[in-house]
Amino acid sequence: MFARIMEMSEHPLRRRVVGEMHLRRWPRLSPPAQVVQVLRLLAPHEREGARALLADLPRGGFLAPSEALASEGLRHAEGDMAPGIAFAWELHAEACGITLFRRAPDADMSEALDWMARCPGQVIRATRIRLCASVEEARALLPEMGFVGSDLVSCEIGATGGEQGGRPVARMWSDFRIGPDGFGASLVALHDADACDSGDIARLLQAFQELGNYRNLALMGLPEAQAHWSALDAAEERLRDLAGDVAAGAAQGAGPAMTDDALLARVSAISLDLMHVAAQTGYRMNATEAYARLAEERLAALAVRPVAGHPSLVDFTQRRLLPAVRTCSAFARRVDQLQARAARFAALLRTRVETHIENQNGRLLRSMERSASLQLRLQQLVEGLSVVALSYYAVALLGYVFKGAEEIWPHLPAPLIIGLMVPLVVAGTWWAIHRMKARLLGHDEAH
Repeated sequence: MFARIMEMSEHPLRRRVVGEMHLRRWPRLSPPAQVVQVLRLLAPHEREGARALLADLPRGGFLAPSEALASEGLRHAEGDMAPGIAFAWELHAEACGITLFRRAPDADMSEALDWMARCPGQVIRATRIRLCASVEEARALLPEMGFVGSDLVSCEIGATGGEQGGRPVARMWSDFRIGPDGFGASLVALHDADACDSGDIARLLQAFQELGNYRNLALMGLPEAQAHWSALDAAEERLRDLAGDVAAGAAQGAGPAMTDDALLARVSAISLDLMHVAAQTGYRMNATEAYARLAEERLAALAVRPVAGHPSLVDFTQRRLLPAVRTCSAFARRVDQLQARAARFAALLRTRVETHIENQNGRLLRSMERSASLQLRLQQLVEGLSVVALSYYAVALLGYVFKGAEEIWPHLPAPLIIGLMVPLVVAGTWWAIHRMKARLLGHDEAH
């Protein structure tokens, strides 16, 4: 041990991350024992209420020492309720599970059950497990368990040494039905008494319960998929009608402006409906897939062996869970496919609209080009007329000048000089106009 504690600045998630790496095992159990577990779905505002239960234990109850209790993100706790009764509390992503362990047959569980009932949320699974010392003792209890014979599941679970080929640890019976008290019931009988000392039976029962919990949580996606399946049928029918209208419009060469706008509005409405369905069901479909994988892992960990005359846990799971999970997977794939089809339709229609706009712009540019060419020709004509007009007035003014000079100098050939000046005046006028035009255009381009 260090002579002094080193001061360190811990990351706020350090202890939570380390805590996640530790196994949350159930306490050791030995027959006769009973396990009662209730799993509740929590709304976001109910999570703190579930944590608050740990500060309101029944009289005589206490929590096991744990550094995690100081953490605001507490997700697991355990302790004792009363002599012979232990408990485990666990907070999942969307559920809270409370498990009671009655180790002594005469222990009173009434206060512990009342405390468990105060947990907020809605019950998604509630079960009771009775642990017997032998198969013969379990068979004697079967009549009072009230199992439905046609639904009774029984098989061997666990293997000594953790090997599939080892001797089974226990045998279980359950019909997985909800009884009159709202609880499902299971009966487990030990084959190997050493499993109590090693903790194998506690690990098996924990895996057995987790299998059922994850199975129920995974099955929650099936009603969602079934409820929204008709919406996907309607969306697919609307997309089919839309495809027919697009093909008909293209074949008839209909005017694109209004038709394409209407088609684009329709495909946008379909896309919004599909986005609404995806938003409502996406989380549950993803959760179903994740829970199903966890259930498969717990089923493999149980090392199930069938018993003649009864369906096993593997048979029960494959017959009921796998079809539901596959239905949810098919629903999720169908949502993605319809969204992709709607997106392709929208892209096609946008391309058509853009093409029509480009064609209109091309026609407008050609019209503007013809107009500009005509204006240029008119401008050139006006410039030519302007040169003639200005030259005419300039020559007229020069004529007055030379006619006045002829009065002073009678031998001055005024008409001849005026005639010779006409080309010069015209050329000078043309040069002056073009020079002025060049200066004006150069000034505009500079700005």
